[in-house]
Amino acid sequence: MIKRYILSDIINMSFKHKAIIIHGPRQSGKTTLLKQLVTEFNTTTTYLNCDDARDLLFFESQSTTALKANLGNSKLLIIDEAQRISNIGISIKLMVDNLPDVQIIASGSSSFELSNSIKEPLTGRKFEYNLFPISFAEMADYTSLWEEQKFLDHRLVYGMYPEILTSHGTEERLLTSLAGSYLFKDIFTFQDLRKPELLDKLIRALALQIGNEVSYTELAQLTGSDHNTVQRYIQLLENAYIIFRLPNYSSNLRNEIKRSRKIYFFDNGIRNALLNDFRSLELRDDIGKLWENYCVSERRKHLSNNLLSRNSYFWRNTNQSEIDYIEIYENKINAYEFKWNPKAKIRISAFQKVYPQAEIDLITPNNYSKFLT
Repeated sequence: MIKRYILSDIINMSFKHKAIIIHGPRQSGKTTLLKQLVTEFNTTTTYLNCDDARDLLFFESQSTTALKANLGNSKLLIIDEAQRISNIGISIKLMVDNLPDVQIIASGSSSFELSNSIKEPLTGRKFEYNLFPISFAEMADYTSLWEEQKFLDHRLVYGMYPEILTSHGTEERLLTSLAGSYLFKDIFTFQDLRKPELLDKLIRALALQIGNEVSYTELAQLTGSDHNTVQRYIQLLENAYIIFRLPNYSSNLRNEIKRSRKIYFFDNGIRNALLNDFRSLELRDDIGKLWENYCVSERRKHLSNNLLSRNSYFWRNTNQSEIDYIEIYENKINAYEFKWNPKAKIRISAFQKVYPQAEIDLITPNNYSKFLT
């Protein structure tokens, strides 16, 4: 079984009179992680899966006193798909306050309801984690660094969802099913989408624009919608852990672009499935985009899995000079250019002139492992 990096920290931070909240997309391995935690704690456990109507009804029909009685000797209460429970934040708050000997672990596949519901009630009463699809580092630990590097071409096309990594020969079928409806289940369940067909047009347009700056106005024209609707739908897709935004870095110099963003997919396989494009790398003309999306999304996993706080950006000025990716930490600027061809030349003079203190690295298939581990 592939060990997830956040497992150890969750164990260390448990039984400290705080709830553990695990966010992440569907099929990213949350249920498997919860079962691993049950094994690790090796204590009496009550496990509720709120995708099951019976478990959901049981939880919502119980007062805190009744729930305490029904827990019996359980020291661990796990609530899977917790976003389905009405007023889940208040419910967990009451349990944290009244069941000090019970560790509560709740997971949710969408940040729509779970994050909004727990934000205020659980202030100071929770530790939060994100569980994304398997990371490069997790796979390298499971097999070996050399073995994982051999599969780079495969990862760029099919991505890193757990089921995809273990289902050789059926990747396209599984990804098509996953991207077809399953990942969007929470959007349709919790949000009032007046134009579901717009969501389909928008996500495909975004899939074609990875690595490029996106304009809400242009996307609205392309999809036959308006700026505000596009912005709302992009927020929904971000809350469902399908895409994420990367803002432009600026220190307010006159020729820097200040209000722009790039949009990346959390997983290359989902992006390719949306376009129904599973061609091998030697047949593709978007390898540069795939490589950039892979590097940025894997770096995001690396930071999250290791609980590292970094501010992430890209950079561009009005003369079209650009840096693919920037991290700011403790006033240090680390800049990165992603090139599939290790011999490719990079143009960084404009950025160096403005930020001479910055460290700039070129990330290629020859050295990317250091960037992601």
